[in-house]
Amino acid sequence: MTGGSGDLRLWGYDDRVAGSAEDGARVGRVVQVDRGECDVVTAAGMVRAGSDSVRAQAETAPVTGDWVQVTSRHEVVLIGRVLPRLTALTRRDPAERDAEQVLAANFDVVGIVAGLDRPLPPGRFERMLVMARDSGAAIAILLTKADRAPDAAAAAETVRAVAGDVDVLTLSARRDLGLDHLRSRLGPGRTMALVGASGSGKSTLVNALARAEVAVTAKVRSSDRRGRHTTVARRLVLLPDGGGMVLDTPGVRALGLIDAQEALSRVFSDIEEHGLSCRFSDCAHGAEPDCAVTAAVERGEMDPRRLQRFLALRDEVEQQRVREEQRARAAARGRR
Repeated sequence: MTGGSGDLRLWGYDDRVAGSAEDGARVGRVVQVDRGECDVVTAAGMVRAGSDSVRAQAETAPVTGDWVQVTSRHEVVLIGRVLPRLTALTRRDPAERDAEQVLAANFDVVGIVAGLDRPLPPGRFERMLVMARDSGAAIAILLTKADRAPDAAAAAETVRAVAGDVDVLTLSARRDLGLDHLRSRLGPGRTMALVGASGSGKSTLVNALARAEVAVTAKVRSSDRRGRHTTVARRLVLLPDGGGMVLDTPGVRALGLIDAQEALSRVFSDIEEHGLSCRFSDCAHGAEPDCAVTAAVERGEMDPRRLQRFLALRDEVEQQRVREEQRARAAARGRR
């Protein structure tokens, strides 16, 4: 799987990918999805590919980062099969209440990007952490624009209090602060998927890592420090000198969770640990007697707002699970 810029080992091709492909198949990796077609890098170089069937689009629609098998038919390149995903970043589709939307696939690290030129809401961090934990990849929180923060170190400590055991990196792309530390997380064949709000500095970070203007950037509004959507499609960018890849994504506003109970427990492990001492094993941490969690809040050992955010996210995940079960039962009745 070699061939100049189409050397698939640089794009992450390994034994795991090879083992999931059919014998003799032409394999490539999706670099960008645009209007139902995909830019796919293959051993022969970059090709433009469409989907081979309605089924491929509906059940396993290709997303940026996917490994796929491609075929040629009458000089038209088609995606015939999406290979099993090793990791995936998913959310509840904002357009469909209970549908899962895959944002990106096959990355080694999720980089949660936040700019230090604006307030850092803990609730959004926690929600992103749950989504990142659920992806199956490692996680790093990337605090950008440190050159614009009067006390970047204090802001980083605040984030660490929420992040638990997740690495927190303080960066400034304009001053080359912390970028070598970030590059050490990558390397040949490794992919970092970047997620964060518009204006958080994702595209500027991509340009700094790529040492070239490969992503469009724009200033944030001075009135509310919100950014404009400069990235309009998820794109996989190959870094120079075998530096790995970054998967740039548009700013994410809606972060509905899908089947993330285990990830939720890991992000809020402090609450889960206190909950082991509750009188009832199924304690909801509300009005139940001898609740160790509410007792910790009363003693000042836990932020009551963190507990409220946990309860809200827990209810969201549970409600989504119940709706999916109801939908599955309705579908089973319809097949009888």
